[in-house]
Amino acid sequence: MSRYQWLLNLLRERVIRLIWLLPLAMVGLFTLIRLAPVDPVQAYVGARVALIGPEQRAAIAKAWGLHDPVPEQFLRWLSHLLKGDLGDSMLFNAPVSEVIMARWPASLSLIGAAFLFAFVIGTSLGLIAAASRGRWPDRIIRAVAVTLAVSPSFWLALMLIALFSVQLGWLPACCSASPGLTMDEVTLGDRLRHLILPAITVSIVGIAPLILHTRARATAFLEGPAARHLKAHGARDLPLLAGPGLRHALGPALTIHLAGAGELIGGSVLAESIFSWPGLGEATVRAAKGADAPLLMGVALATLGVVFVGNMLADICAHLLDPRLRELPSAERKKRSKAWLFKRTADISSEGKP
Repeated sequence: MSRYQWLLNLLRERVIRLIWLLPLAMVGLFTLIRLAPVDPVQAYVGARVALIGPEQRAAIAKAWGLHDPVPEQFLRWLSHLLKGDLGDSMLFNAPVSEVIMARWPASLSLIGAAFLFAFVIGTSLGLIAAASRGRWPDRIIRAVAVTLAVSPSFWLALMLIALFSVQLGWLPACCSASPGLTMDEVTLGDRLRHLILPAITVSIVGIAPLILHTRARATAFLEGPAARHLKAHGARDLPLLAGPGLRHALGPALTIHLAGAGELIGGSVLAESIFSWPGLGEATVRAAKGADAPLLMGVALATLGVVFVGNMLADICAHLLDPRLRELPSAERKKRSKAWLFKRTADISSEGKP
């Protein structure tokens, strides 16, 4: 039991943090939704405004409980949540749980593909930059990383569409499958073709930090005594990084990538809107425009859970990679563990300079 005591302590700390963070997040988000200058009834009516009179609009608002005080609305939603009911979506006219279950596979495939793509490309380019540090490949890769770090995702998405969809016609510009096909008619190849551009757009946010962080870790390994000894016997930088240096760089890179799960989720919301991807991000945008509080709250809870798990996995990876963290007191362990995550910002600031 003592062998895994650090893991139990870590899980207890994270659960305690979630217990006080979750109510604050729910109250804050619900308040912002109700303060937003959006009329849910008007958003629901849309173009049918001429067909629905004031009495019908008042009946809709009463059925949704919009005339009740905001605290009463929140307590009513919270009481349903404690019973396992997320409520009904105003825009989709369906239970929130059904909307989430119907759309989460599309979002999961997009975020998962972006996660893998960013990790493979970011770490590979980082290793190449470290092996050629000071030479033209290193300068080009660092310039690309800095450019990606400061480029807006929506602009990159539009550039990808203009190049690969409009000019070259290689890849589709929207949707998760070709329009007009049923689910049984859609092939795996068609799904993958539609996934490429959205996945690249989402992965951009994670590639630049991985390049710079991996380069810094790999450079530190190559300048260490073990690598210098091997190079004195004829070993070259790139084979060293592909061998013993790979573990030295991949572990911290995976830790930082897991900690950035929230950034990937935020990027997926934008990408799903641009590419009309039928996932939770696209539903979130529609819910925000229509002030659909039950759906927004349900998606927010699901997102908070994913981010919480990602950060917890990042902390676990940090403890597994550095056994010294397991022996530290709680306060010192938090400080050391956070250093793994804050190092990404330091790497971007230092390694991004020519």
